[in-house]
Amino acid sequence: MSNEVSIFIMDVSNSSKENIGNELSEYLEQLKNSIAEWTQNIGVTKVSHRAGDELVVISSGYASAYTLAFYISRIWKFSNHKPYFGLSFGNIQDDLSAINIETWIHPLMKQARNANDHLKKQQNRSLFRFALPRLSDKQGFTVFSKEFEILINTSLTLKQAQMDEQTDIQSLVCSLYLMLGQQNKVSKYLKRTSSTISHHMKQGKTQVILHAFYDIVKVLDLLGTSDEHQLTDKLQTTIRNHVINQINDYFPKERRL
Repeated sequence: MSNEVSIFIMDVSNSSKENIGNELSEYLEQLKNSIAEWTQNIGVTKVSHRAGDELVVISSGYASAYTLAFYISRIWKFSNHKPYFGLSFGNIQDDLSAINIETWIHPLMKQARNANDHLKKQQNRSLFRFALPRLSDKQGFTVFSKEFEILINTSLTLKQAQMDEQTDIQSLVCSLYLMLGQQNKVSKYLKRTSSTISHHMKQGKTQVILHAFYDIVKVLDLLGTSDEHQLTDKLQTTIRNHVINQINDYFPKERRL
């Protein structure tokens, strides 16, 4: 039986600098536990914290890994040590629930590693990159997987340029709007006027960035043979509720600028 899955391998930039290794490792362990909590009733997800600064996730559905990666990037608290994600998706014959993530060897994992290694070599690296298997490898989803890989990475590069142009407050407003869903709620939390929040959203291209994210997730869902949008919708709702219930921990006072 063929199962649709997605993978990310996440590393952290500059993790060996500033004597931050232990704090970063503890944070990643907490993040691993959060991912397990977010996904415990949504499909099947395996997560591993490796080698101090690496997280590996395998999840049901083509869009799940990217969805998790995007939300992680928006709540990430170490601004000088940003994460970056090598991603892949495709089909496996294994039962995901039976996989030992620590020992599993598979072409999809190799593709995610290739994408991660590509980012590792970049001077000004992006947050996300996909590497997709070819249909000839019996793991790909289409004969046009190479072309799709180019298109999705181009879209991610453009979105990255827009995120890089955000000021700290624009980035914060974008993240809070993703979680809270309404300008007035962001305004209330930050204790800023609605017009101020609206200005930051417009200048920081919040709507453009988030719509690009939603569109990529939608396309990945549509590529699957099952009704995967229900899975990713539920996953996003669960993550948002989790963050909102602990919002002062994810966006503490010192991050509110």
